[in-house]
Amino acid sequence: MNKMYKKGLVWCRRDYRLQDHHALFLAGQHCENVVVCFIFDTNILSHLDTTDQRIAFIIESLRELDDDLRGMGSKLVIRVGDPVEKCTEIITQFGIDALYFNRDYEPYALTRDQKIHNSVSIPVHTCKDSVIFEKDEVLTQKGAYYTVFTPYKNKWLSLLGKLPTFSTPTNFLPISEESSIHENRWFDLLGFDKKHPFLPGGRSQALRSLNQFTQWLDAYDEHRDFPHLNRTSNLSVYLRFGCVSIREMVKFCSPAKSKGAMIWLSELIWRDFYQMICHTHPNCNTKAIKPEYDRIQWLGSSEDFEAWCNGQTGYPIVDAAMRQLNTTGMMHNRCRMIVASFLCKTLLVDWRKGEAYFAKKLLDFDFASNNGGWAWASSSGCDAQPYFRIFNPYTQSQKFDSNGDYIRQYCTELSTIAAPLIHQPAELPGYPTPIVDYAINRQRALDMYAVVKQKV
Repeated sequence: MNKMYKKGLVWCRRDYRLQDHHALFLAGQHCENVVVCFIFDTNILSHLDTTDQRIAFIIESLRELDDDLRGMGSKLVIRVGDPVEKCTEIITQFGIDALYFNRDYEPYALTRDQKIHNSVSIPVHTCKDSVIFEKDEVLTQKGAYYTVFTPYKNKWLSLLGKLPTFSTPTNFLPISEESSIHENRWFDLLGFDKKHPFLPGGRSQALRSLNQFTQWLDAYDEHRDFPHLNRTSNLSVYLRFGCVSIREMVKFCSPAKSKGAMIWLSELIWRDFYQMICHTHPNCNTKAIKPEYDRIQWLGSSEDFEAWCNGQTGYPIVDAAMRQLNTTGMMHNRCRMIVASFLCKTLLVDWRKGEAYFAKKLLDFDFASNNGGWAWASSSGCDAQPYFRIFNPYTQSQKFDSNGDYIRQYCTELSTIAAPLIHQPAELPGYPTPIVDYAINRQRALDMYAVVKQKV
């Protein structure tokens, strides 16, 4: 294929890798030389706490990306500021003829990318990379969007053919920039604490996690709901930042026919489903997808919400999960469902407060998946659990952490308490008394949610 441009710029945003990178592949095919850049977006950074682990994870990932580029005779170009301004500066500095980036479907990203299209005077080429199917690619026979997961999944699987692998170009432009992401000054420059994230950043670690998960994949359906086993893939953060591609993930599990592999593949399909829902419902973070749920008058108190945030509710499985989140930036998926249901349907607090808190704390935060999970737990989203399904934190604890191993790991004041007492330690010294009565608040939740049955 003949080259169309002398210099192409590939702007990495949530794709910190050189391998199987759609925009990078396209630039390599159409440009004589390729420049790769990353821009620390101050519009995003200004809303983060200085202790946010995601910055350290990003820096570690970018350092490995830069190392890979140096091995190809180039360097990663780094800038800090408004992405529209900085992208324009890079285009001018390097004499760029065409801009390439992979599409991002989050609300802010859509606005940002439209500004880029309107601001630069060179061709802009965007690519599908972070999903298998975009919003218009999985439709009903009538051409409508799916709102229920199972038929969406069946259609998704029927459309899945041989996935492409995008080869890494070799025609990178030699870069002589003096600044380097390896310099420690980046934490001070960005205004964030220098610390190691709970999970190390970078593609190498992502591949190690993927390799380790090989031994657990076939039994994933049996082990995935037990947080103390830690038999999940631990790949969500690497997928979120694109240290591995979604195609690599699907290829990893799709050849296997075990139940565990198919359950894991279903979770990847849920990710595409939520991306589609997010794209077709742009106000999903402020309004319920089911409008009747916006009529709910949430009865919970700010004090109860703070206790939930701090892991001080007096319900051990909830407190352990929230302390894990606050300490590590991660939380087991079963526990995410437990604490979300507890906030909405036991503490009676608006789900959007919980969604915002997760967005602030999660190392693997993904807008669409986070919103979809909270909409499911609160019953207000597409294909959500019915409003009358309310997780009992005691039975969830007994079923999924029967020996209390997960609870003891994060609720250290219960480290000497044996099961079954550890699941209901209301009378034990040194541990909070339950802030609400589950049985009483379960009925209050049903009454509160009853408004959704009323006709407008």
